[in-house]
Amino acid sequence: MADMKIVVAGAAGRMGQSLIRAVADVPGIVLSAALEQAGSPNLGQDSGALAGIAANGIAITDDPLPVFAAADGVLDFTVPAATIEFAALAAQARIVHVIGTTGMNAEHQARIEAAARHARIMQSGNYSVGVILLSVLVKQAAAALKATDFDIEVLEMHHKHKIDAPSGTALLLGEAAAEGRGIDLNTNSTRTRDGITGARDDGTIGFATLRCGSIVGEHSVFLSGDGETIELSHRATDRQIFARGAVKAALWAFDQKPGLYSMLDMLGLKDNQE
Repeated sequence: MADMKIVVAGAAGRMGQSLIRAVADVPGIVLSAALEQAGSPNLGQDSGALAGIAANGIAITDDPLPVFAAADGVLDFTVPAATIEFAALAAQARIVHVIGTTGMNAEHQARIEAAARHARIMQSGNYSVGVILLSVLVKQAAAALKATDFDIEVLEMHHKHKIDAPSGTALLLGEAAAEGRGIDLNTNSTRTRDGITGARDDGTIGFATLRCGSIVGEHSVFLSGDGETIELSHRATDRQIFARGAVKAALWAFDQKPGLYSMLDMLGLKDNQE
């Protein structure tokens, strides 16, 4: 079987460069194109050399149409506006679209779901196997502990260049906790605290965000009751774990029917979460 041909969007960014290195390391997949936004100073550069590996002859371009048409899939950790455009193109080309973009709103999500009627879309707030397993544990713990007895807080830390908050991983964990308790996260979460806030409401899920230095990603979920606290945590020390996970997700999705998938599907954990 021929290697899967993959496009990396946002190729000049931190995650884009990590994805290019991961594609070079993982068998069964090859880089077919590298995309950046129009006006990027990196256009025309060799994507391999920019990512710190051997030159690969794939120059960075800003035109997605021809590269999508010639590819089997795209790895996309960009911004919502670009991601929904790529989702529509992936649907037209009927290829795999692996989405790691965070900061989506309801309209963005609706357009991704529409594209999944024709594309094989893998979407996750995190592509680390460890984080996905953590989300399973969080859901189980939240379901087992009464909201009147245990408060839930999600703490996340990232590098100072991250532009969205809470992180996609923090929201993934918050959603897991909300699902465990059978509540809607959007109407039962606290994301900012300042001044005289009053006592905490029972059953809400709190988020705390730290941005400093070069932290790759650290997430902890605290379930705290009267006299005891349970802490479930994950610490990433190498961005390549996310990149390798995304590449493996693309390879898995390549063999699936059109639809919207998550890492739980890939890991065979979806049934355990329903």
